[in-house]
Amino acid sequence: MLATLQPERTALLLIDMQRDFCAPGGYADQAGLDIQQLRAPIAAQQALLAAARASEMLVVHTREGHRPDLSDLPAWKRIRSERSGAPIGSAGPLGRLLVRGEYGHDLINELQPHAGEPVIDKPGYCAFAATDLELILRTRGIDSLIITGVTTEVCVSSTLRSAIDRGFNCLTVRDACGSAHADLHAAALAMIEVEGGIFGECCDSQALLMRLREAA
Repeated sequence: MLATLQPERTALLLIDMQRDFCAPGGYADQAGLDIQQLRAPIAAQQALLAAARASEMLVVHTREGHRPDLSDLPAWKRIRSERSGAPIGSAGPLGRLLVRGEYGHDLINELQPHAGEPVIDKPGYCAFAATDLELILRTRGIDSLIITGVTTEVCVSSTLRSAIDRGFNCLTVRDACGSAHADLHAAALAMIEVEGGIFGECCDSQALLMRLREAA
């Protein structure tokens, strides 16, 4: 996909770069995760975001979170979050954890969306589940996705696999994805290119930036 990338048919996905995952006091921090590791991809994402905007590529942001009454929170996810020490919906320094409309639920300052860039609010890990993401992409004539965000082994992987099943060409940017667990990050990336690219392709941000400059 990298060699044949066409910006007009491609979307850059920034998955769950929210304060709840990437800022002190948010959900991830309350759950004891290393948010510095989750913040590691920000510089690469900023560079890709600028290049995507310059090429007039569609940019899509996603946010994981739930309705204030938690009516869309499955029982197992609630139990799991309680076990992690950060119950979804509980009060935190940035507002109620992973609840829509709270300060922590919003995207970090470094990656705020521009006007016209869709923001997909999702109740689960996959950005296609219970959202209108696919409709937005199909309406825009998008058939290829550049995948970035957190966490590599959860929401990035869940979205990537669902995108592949829906027939999208996918390119995952290694240094623009992040995880609090280096071993899981590496494993999730290693799974992508087995069997000739079962879940698409991977690249580093510098190679993609070079390709975007060539395509401009």
